Amino acid sequence: MDSQHFCPQVALIGFGEASECFARGAGWQGRARGWDLLASRRAVMAQCRVEAGNDAAAALAGAEVVLSLVTADQALAAARDYAALLPPGALWLDMNSVAPATKRQAAEAVTAAGGRYVDVAVMAPVGRGLTVPLLVSGPDADTAAATLALLGFDNVRVVGNAVGRASAIKLCRSVMVKGLEALSAECAAAAEAEGVLAEVTASLDASETAMPWIDRIAYNRERMATHGLRRAAEMDEACAMLASLGVDPVMSRGTALSQRAAATKELA
Repeated sequence: MDSQHFCPQVALIGFGEASECFARGAGWQGRARGWDLLASRRAVMAQCRVEAGNDAAAALAGAEVVLSLVTADQALAAARDYAALLPPGALWLDMNSVAPATKRQAAEAVTAAGGRYVDVAVMAPVGRGLTVPLLVSGPDADTAAATLALLGFDNVRVVGNAVGRASAIKLCRSVMVKGLEALSAECAAAAEAEGVLAEVTASLDASETAMPWIDRIAYNRERMATHGLRRAAEMDEACAMLASLGVDPVMSRGTALSQRAAATKELA
């Protein structure tokens, strides 16, 4: 049978890039309503065949599952403001990238109002639409995973029954991924200013080794503990170089602090 026949009534709170990407690839016609504080997003909802609610209450009326896709700074407020509007037993899938503690606070508001809160972490760019990998956690994670499958999401994994676990995985990973982005930008800015970018990148390529991250982390920790003071002094000089080139050594300054702290702790 057509999977659309089984599609639950879905409400999308916040209709930015993520909601748009998901809705465009879904077969939710007649089963989806949306709400966004920006009136201009109503036209985009229409293009995605999502009914625009006149207010949050209208969008949430009769909803079996809610996808909360607001900006990170509004995730907790959305849960608190709209929890009372949820039909009893409705699933509130918090797909926003916020701290585990923030999600636990949001869960308190939703569960107190009779809803079922689920922590969802979106683990890749939302441009992948319904194929984007999702991690889900919380007491109703299994139900949420099955419901997401009915909505057309095909890459969903349950990672535990504790609210905050999915988000912890996402944000800890972000420390590395976003940190590497920022670090590479800082490195490249200095290398370009000195006219040595090609040589620096070639040297990095030559020194790159394939190693599982669990082993790499253990190796890095040992190196920092053993050689942190010397490396911190080297990074102090790197910071001085960056500053002289007009590059703010934000990442390098933090590296020096971390290297020094690791070695000092080991010596204590």
